[in-house]
Amino acid sequence: MLLEDQLCFAIYAASRAVTAAYRPLLDELGLTYPQYLVMLLLWKHGSLTVKEVATALHLDYGTVTPLLKRLQGAGLIARRRRTDDERGVEAVLTDEGRDLQARALGVPVGMAEAFGLEADERDALRDRLHALVESMDAYAGAGRSS
Repeated sequence: MLLEDQLCFAIYAASRAVTAAYRPLLDELGLTYPQYLVMLLLWKHGSLTVKEVATALHLDYGTVTPLLKRLQGAGLIARRRRTDDERGVEAVLTDEGRDLQARALGVPVGMAEAFGLEADERDALRDRLHALVESMDAYAGAGRSS
């Protein structure tokens, strides 16, 4: 089978292209794409545990912890031990992190244009991709290998 006929390659190439399109928009905010995803979560929730961030982003602790450390170093979040469970670490927005949200409002607008899809087409594609992730997670969880 040819490379261009592979669904996995189309998904991989699309992911790289989308991430590259985000880069100039996020450079203005001083964020990488993974850091932007963390900030989106925190702008919605205010604070989350490391485990909650990892679960929401489909990442492991080893990937999330350095992301949070860099965001903390940039002054956008604080990491603190939870009062109800000292084993748990929570990421909390700082004032600077909250202020960044207003500057980030143009990112989704710019990306909507880059996608070149109508809103209903974007929604349908997003929903189909979420279903694909669920399907892949279920497949991997069943102990199968590709």
